[in-house]
Amino acid sequence: MNHKERMLAGLPFKPWEDGLSEERMACQQRLARYNTLPPEDRTAASALLREILGDMGETARIVPPFYCDYGKNIRVGENFFANFHFTVLDSAPVVIGKNAQIAPNVSIYTAGHPLHPDTRATGMEYGLPVTVGDNVWLGGNVVLCPGVTIGDNVVIGAGSVVTRDIPSWTVAAGNPCRVLRSITEEDRAFYCKNRPFDLDPFL
Repeated sequence: MNHKERMLAGLPFKPWEDGLSEERMACQQRLARYNTLPPEDRTAASALLREILGDMGETARIVPPFYCDYGKNIRVGENFFANFHFTVLDSAPVVIGKNAQIAPNVSIYTAGHPLHPDTRATGMEYGLPVTVGDNVWLGGNVVLCPGVTIGDNVVIGAGSVVTRDIPSWTVAAGNPCRVLRSITEEDRAFYCKNRPFDLDPFL
């Protein structure tokens, strides 16, 4: 295996070998263009985002500035939205389902380094995949750590650091992030905590 193949296999790799530095530079150049596009030029932004990401839904949108390492290891579903300062270290695949809502300053980290300082000083690193299901809302300043999976229909509270998997249909928050409760049919009638809708949200 070369080091790119090792990276994608989740094995320790040298990030300066086998064209990886050049791939990151090419991604940074595309991001520099994306992050300085006029805000009204949505057509150009969508086209450039397709060049950056591995795959995206027709209506996916990321509000600049956006940062990532390779871009091509990121796949997002239909109706994806990420707000300001979305950061993804995509040494490993990052897969996000449809209808995702990503608040400002969310970071997804697949990259990791050895714990021992001697091996860490060699520059070797690794990446573990991150998967986010459908209909997930990540609050502001949430951090997803390497290897975690978020289920479908999940809400992660602002400021949370997710270090382990979160099951579907739950509200989770904290550092480390933990499940607080399930999302139930009773939640349908409320827009925020105990505040009920005063109109039909589906009309």
